[in-house]
Amino acid sequence: MRMISRRLLLGSAAASTALLGSRLQAADYVTVLTGGTSGVYYPLGVALAKIYGDTIPDARTSAQATKASVENLNLLQQGKGEIAFTLGDSLIDAWNGREEAGFPKKLDKLRGVAAIYSNYIQVVASKESGIASIADLKGKALSVGAPKSGTELNARAVLAAAGMSYDDLGKVEYLPFAESVELMKNRQLDATLQSAGLGVASIRDLATSVPITVVPIEAALIEQIGQPFYAATVPAGTYDGQDSDVPTAAVPNYLVTHSDVPDETAYQMTAQLFAHLDQLASAHAAAKAIRLEDALKGMPLPLHPGAERFYGEKGMQL
Repeated sequence: MRMISRRLLLGSAAASTALLGSRLQAADYVTVLTGGTSGVYYPLGVALAKIYGDTIPDARTSAQATKASVENLNLLQQGKGEIAFTLGDSLIDAWNGREEAGFPKKLDKLRGVAAIYSNYIQVVASKESGIASIADLKGKALSVGAPKSGTELNARAVLAAAGMSYDDLGKVEYLPFAESVELMKNRQLDATLQSAGLGVASIRDLATSVPITVVPIEAALIEQIGQPFYAATVPAGTYDGQDSDVPTAAVPNYLVTHSDVPDETAYQMTAQLFAHLDQLASAHAAAKAIRLEDALKGMPLPLHPGAERFYGEKGMQL
């Protein structure tokens, strides 16, 4: 009897050790899902992965380049990543399971971490194209971002609000930011729509190579799109040759995780984000807009319990 009990005890201990080991191993990995390498998500994601690697004990961190919002959210639902950047409209679509946006069913494992900075919908045309308004895009060649990316969904929304569709364009290219810019430099595209933080590297590169026009998106059009879009401004001097403020649309960005991430890991991901905002701002100026007091603003899905614990400790209303 004692031998059987001893075997059972050893077996139980081994199973417990294996389970604990698997939990620790799962918590060790913190993969940050970002976007294309010429956008804003990527440099911020690289910086965030470094912060986590330096501050979360035993964490094995990495930043993964992706097609951004839609792919990121689907990867999180599958457990292929621990934290991701996403646009607010894509996040709402994912939580609601909007099939035409790339989410055949509700992504019910998604959990909120923080609202961060906003993306500005930046429509940039070559000066020689003569494009000065959204209506002027009719018959022109436009790049709208990778297929079913957050940027491409933004492009559809802007055109629809203006009473247009891709059928009204002369040519549609589904390309990441950097590739869109290269085609514009070679006069193979008239314009590019890029949803990103202000001062995105790809548009800065374009503006130093060819004369550009930052095309306005007027407030009346933004009202047609509705929430979560809101009216904003691309300040004068954001890009070479842009001599005046330009009205445009903006949409909030969020950091999101999933329900299988351990509470302590989610807590640390949230806490270290706000403890090291200076490092993120050094990676890209867009991060200067991230503020703790705005972290819960407009959050369209439940917080992860680990993130909830952090905000509770800060005395924030949940």
